[in-house]
Amino acid sequence: MLLQPLLLGGLNPTPTGSADNSPGDDSRRSATTIHLLGTACWVATIGWAVQMDMGLWGMPGTMGMSFGSFLVMWTLMMAAMMLSSMAPLALLYSRTITTHRGPRLTAFGSGYIMAWGATGVAAFIAADFFAEIAADRPTAAQWVAVACFMAAGFYQLTPLKMRCLEHCRSPLAHLMHYIGFKGPARDMRAGAHHGMFCLGCCWALMVLMVAFGVMNVAAMVGLALVIAVEKHWRHGERFARTVGVVAVGWALLIVVDPSFAPGLDPDAIMQMDMPTGDMGS
Repeated sequence: MLLQPLLLGGLNPTPTGSADNSPGDDSRRSATTIHLLGTACWVATIGWAVQMDMGLWGMPGTMGMSFGSFLVMWTLMMAAMMLSSMAPLALLYSRTITTHRGPRLTAFGSGYIMAWGATGVAAFIAADFFAEIAADRPTAAQWVAVACFMAAGFYQLTPLKMRCLEHCRSPLAHLMHYIGFKGPARDMRAGAHHGMFCLGCCWALMVLMVAFGVMNVAAMVGLALVIAVEKHWRHGERFARTVGVVAVGWALLIVVDPSFAPGLDPDAIMQMDMPTGDMGS
């Protein structure tokens, strides 16, 4: 218990820099920077969707992108959706840094986003594979979408989900672990470690992007809000379970009407004008 006020008050025995450059000022600047970066990622993601003429609802599959372009787009999406949720721990972590706060906090954030960006490999394979299924076997695609929502819904109710969510909601104990990291890559390692816990918390929700459409901006906004409420609202655990029940109910809606999963809707895929080149270029 003695560690908590020490961390929250800042670990610096003396300010780094002038008297006006207090840890509190640094934290405010860091918070502003993180939220500005998150906003910039949202603007870039929406701009990319508009440039590709996808609108708010996106398009099925990989949208004709090459693997490299898709991975860049996916990482940008993850940064837009997750940076604000990562901010509280990043600010707490910054209080433990006595020198080179800016570069070290950047390394922490980079490690976190790299953990999420790496999931783009699986997302590309899944989106491409299931889009082909939707085009060739519409009935099978419908049940894939049902399975996505069922899996997400039931995972929201599991102890593993609650454990990972608890870490994201109360990361102080893990922060003490991060302080013990050594070496030049310690900050990136700490960020990646936290990113893996967040991935354990939210991966099932991200699977829904395959069913909604990978570049579905409306779904991105909705899922980002769900993740933020789970992590920061005092009733976040109860809310997470409610989201699980809603996901199962959504799966039942897809059984009745496949258009509730536009990313695997065979009609949308058949109507999509697939380009021959790389749309991301």
